[in-house]
Amino acid sequence: MNIGFIGLGAMGRHMAQHLMNGGHRLGVWSRRAETAKPLVDAGATYYDSPAALAAASEVVFTMVTASSDFEAVATGAGGIIEGAKRGNVVVDMETISPAVARKVAQTLAAKGIEMIDAPVSGGPMGAEQATLSIMAGGKSAVFERIKPLFACMGKTITRVGDSGAGQITKACNQLALLVAAQGVAEALHLAGRLGADAAKVREVMLGGVAASRVMEIFGKRMVEHNFANGIDTRLYHKDLGIVLELARESGVASPGAAAVMQQINALMGQDRGRDDLAALITVLEGMSGTTSR
Repeated sequence: MNIGFIGLGAMGRHMAQHLMNGGHRLGVWSRRAETAKPLVDAGATYYDSPAALAAASEVVFTMVTASSDFEAVATGAGGIIEGAKRGNVVVDMETISPAVARKVAQTLAAKGIEMIDAPVSGGPMGAEQATLSIMAGGKSAVFERIKPLFACMGKTITRVGDSGAGQITKACNQLALLVAAQGVAEALHLAGRLGADAAKVREVMLGGVAASRVMEIFGKRMVEHNFANGIDTRLYHKDLGIVLELARESGVASPGAAAVMQQINALMGQDRGRDDLAALITVLEGMSGTTSR
């Protein structure tokens, strides 16, 4: 197929490469043309606008940052909507507001353009290894049409409902992940404060009911004070903002999310938005005037 891809950051560039490796013809657009160069060197075609890219593509994937970014490339001036043909499909794979996903889907539908919201879980490593979990919202027939393309990028591919359902699922995923990360940070910090070896405590917990991917991945980084890799805290800050807005709009209490947001706000206030989420443990260390190592 003729595939377009917008958003060539730490995850998007790997996802786009996997589509090309799957035998598809790839077109790309990026705000900074230099980020597209590795893919262009590998055989992709660069277009000078999202509209031009869409005109040459059957399906356009986006992996940008925020709701406003997606709206701009999808329905803004020079956006996908100006180039896509009736029956073409837009697939947004970033984490954005479900309301924005539905709004854009409706705007595209008025022009006969289909859309699937399909955020992912798995981080840069999952993107690089093509092992992402993909949660999709949209029409069943459109999902089935796009599913072989998803299979180039991920292992767990699930349609969870109609338009917006993918983004709702991702918000719930981030809520569970972030509350768990705060719990891991508090447990390992407490262990260190009481004189135990936090690394050994983590090993023990990985063999019991407290075991989790969050304990495995983020716990290791917390013990090692390795905050340089992974996904930026600023992105989790954005995601948790979506969670809290959804909770507010639906009248659902989310005290865990509110508590974790305070901790993430502390990191953002320290200009540490580019640090890995594991840096949550340093907020606790700062509160107690010590380190967990």
